[in-house]
Amino acid sequence: MNGMGDRWNMTTDIRDEDPEISQIIIKEKERQRKGLELIASENFTSKAVHQALGSCLTNKYSEGQPGQRYYGGNEFIDQIEVLCQKRALEAYGLDSEKWGVNVQPLSGSPANFAVYTALVGPHGRIMGLHLPDGGHLSHGFMTPSKKISATSVYFESFPYKVDPMTGLIDYDRLHENAKMFLPKMIVAGVSCYSRNLDYKRFREIANENDAYLMADMAHVSGLVAAGLVANPFEYCDIVTTTTHKTLRGPRSGIIFYRKGVRKVLKNGTQVMYEMERKINEAVFPGLQGGPHNHQIAGVAVALKQACTPEFKVYQQQVINNARTMCTAMQKRGYSIVTGGTDNHLILVDLRPNKIDGARGEKILEEIGIAINKNTCPGDKSALKPSGLRIGTPALTSRNLKEADFEQVVDFIDRGIKMALEIQANCGPTLKEFNAKLHEDESVKAKVAALKNDVETFALAFPLPGHEDW
Repeated sequence: MNGMGDRWNMTTDIRDEDPEISQIIIKEKERQRKGLELIASENFTSKAVHQALGSCLTNKYSEGQPGQRYYGGNEFIDQIEVLCQKRALEAYGLDSEKWGVNVQPLSGSPANFAVYTALVGPHGRIMGLHLPDGGHLSHGFMTPSKKISATSVYFESFPYKVDPMTGLIDYDRLHENAKMFLPKMIVAGVSCYSRNLDYKRFREIANENDAYLMADMAHVSGLVAAGLVANPFEYCDIVTTTTHKTLRGPRSGIIFYRKGVRKVLKNGTQVMYEMERKINEAVFPGLQGGPHNHQIAGVAVALKQACTPEFKVYQQQVINNARTMCTAMQKRGYSIVTGGTDNHLILVDLRPNKIDGARGEKILEEIGIAINKNTCPGDKSALKPSGLRIGTPALTSRNLKEADFEQVVDFIDRGIKMALEIQANCGPTLKEFNAKLHEDESVKAKVAALKNDVETFALAFPLPGHEDW
């Protein structure tokens, strides 16, 4: 009996308790250590964030708001959530009299859906950037035959687009379409857009249509905290964000909302925002149960780090590295959508190189470079996108500087040229490309040699997190 009790105390290390899972984790850590992570939405958290995520806080249920829980035993959980809220406002320089915050969303998409639920309502109208033009699924996306995003299923969504020639958001067209569509909310947010958003112009369009303006700053939240890109808090009613991209926290979400007077009518009557209760109740009990307290603690740690001088230096390096990559790619003859970058990412259009993003992504993965295919302005199909989205936050977290990113670009260029050679010697389908890649011995040898170069380079840089993983 005592033996059974000891067994179910579960004090055994994971490497002894579950070697199968342990080995897979170790393999993933090695992949990250030996490879080059260039996916713009990814980053490496600090050891301190990892420690919060792996803490006893994951054991606790805490439905409700601090001080108003549906379960007992939340004295210290309340302290953590209140501290996270305080740090969230401090990180972005917000006055608690004018802004409130909810740190319970499980990630960015649930945060966005909670805002729509609270403020737009069933079949209410939303305008967000078109997914193929650099928007996000949670901003609404549908095809002629299917509503892809739940945002488009439960709300009426209408996209705004970029100019196909410049790659820049067409604000004039957004202005005209908004006057016809009359949205209840306009979403100023992106998933693959390398330029600052014109929040002032968004605000003017929203005001003309009496619409809420929501910024989804998920990709640039760390850059906003460092004061290095356009600030959505100057003009927006609501700001949402994930916490795991440039902010370098765990995978979680935050909703910021204005408090106080929204507008004053001609007769002098003040119209108040009154969003706090609606948003809090949409998060819980509307869309989710108990918050993930270990995530909230990890977010609190990341927000404290975001208030340090070192964090601003890091974010400036993220931008410097992205601009270095952009210039280096252009020097090698690659086309960059919008012609440059103001933030942490670039979008490479491979159409002039006579290859598509799927083949580019595949060959780069084979040599140890994690990157993602992405649509470019004018693409007809998301299944065969023309571009590659490249981001610098993760490798900047590994202490790579400008000269190092020059070398990374060289690896990418060598990989794309190898893909062009394979493409020239196989059939037209991706299946045939993959077969050539994996079955031709000479191709396999070239891939292995380049992968070895990438791994040798990558191993020279530290990987943040727990040392024993």
